[in-house]
Amino acid sequence: MDSLLPPIPAKRYFTIGEVGELCGVKPHVLRYWEQEFTQLRPVKRRGNRRYYQRHEVMMIRKIRGLLYDQGFTISGARNKLQELVQLDRELSRTASAHTDLPDDFEASEGVAPAEMATPSPAPGRWLDAPAGLSIREELMQIRDLLSSNETQNLAII
Repeated sequence: MDSLLPPIPAKRYFTIGEVGELCGVKPHVLRYWEQEFTQLRPVKRRGNRRYYQRHEVMMIRKIRGLLYDQGFTISGARNKLQELVQLDRELSRTASAHTDLPDDFEASEGVAPAEMATPSPAPGRWLDAPAGLSIREELMQIRDLLSSNETQNLAII
């Protein structure tokens, strides 16, 4: 899916036309998805022009993959995104809870302590498939991007 789409340029904001080209979706579909997926909240400026940030472009690609590639319905994709957000919250809570390691802790060679503290998903969950690993990695990248965006926004103030 993502291999067929162009890489996302290093920009702060993208117009709806640019996002449409980057994600392979027409602008009217993006406007519809904004109504259906509460996670999509582009900044609106003069004349209601929409400006999307990088994390929103990544989320649109995820929505596109769920709908077009994996065959989810709108409500099914909405539920899956909510699951992904919940999983990301659990991962960040678990990772922050394990940042204080005891003095006698020895990390395994080649494995960072944060990776060791990440819980395995419960058996029978959708992450059991190898493709789930890439979703988890994508979520962690989105979380890192959101964290860096918050830091940049604070620096501007």
